[in-house]
Amino acid sequence: MNVILFGPPGAGKGTQAGAVCDRYSIPQVATGDIFRKNLKENTELGQLARSFMDKGQLVPDEVVWQLVEDRLSWDDVAGGVLLDGFPRTVKQAELLVDWAGRTGRGIDAVVALEVPDDELVARLSGRRTCLSCGATYHVAHNPPAVDAVCDKCGSEVVQRKDDNELTVRERLATYHRQTAPVLSFFESKGMATRVDGTGAIDAIRERVQAAIGR
Repeated sequence: MNVILFGPPGAGKGTQAGAVCDRYSIPQVATGDIFRKNLKENTELGQLARSFMDKGQLVPDEVVWQLVEDRLSWDDVAGGVLLDGFPRTVKQAELLVDWAGRTGRGIDAVVALEVPDDELVARLSGRRTCLSCGATYHVAHNPPAVDAVCDKCGSEVVQRKDDNELTVRERLATYHRQTAPVLSFFESKGMATRVDGTGAIDAIRERVQAAIGR
């Protein structure tokens, strides 16, 4: 079972990804984790990626793909994988589809969680995070028992800099700009399903699993 899950910041993608991975017993593979591991271990691919990053350049799609393809060769994803944060460009999507055809592993589902921007802004701009343990709260839906104090460890709870409304809207604009062409690419191949990401978590989970179709 190979699944691609798209979703803008605040759409609950992490929650739904966890449910999918548990349901189908597959690991979640995030491109951010792949980059960090290769850079930290100074692998050959990590050095190649760093050569662009050090110049302030975007890492080319072909290099990003080499990092992902290497990760897809590991034993733990032989039975399937949930890709998080990949592909982000049409070229990356084309390379992934080509790989799927060459290896016979296939892409079983491409699911996009859709949530109105205004709701996403409300979710993210109201989010608060513990400076110590990372626990998250929401000023309207899940505030700490004592204002600005973490229920779990007693440390300070704050709004992250990237959770202010202006930054959130910029992040959403980037997501739509980067992801819309990728979704169109998969939809043109009859591979993608858009899922309503609003409402109760359980209801969203049922929609996601229905879209996966197994």
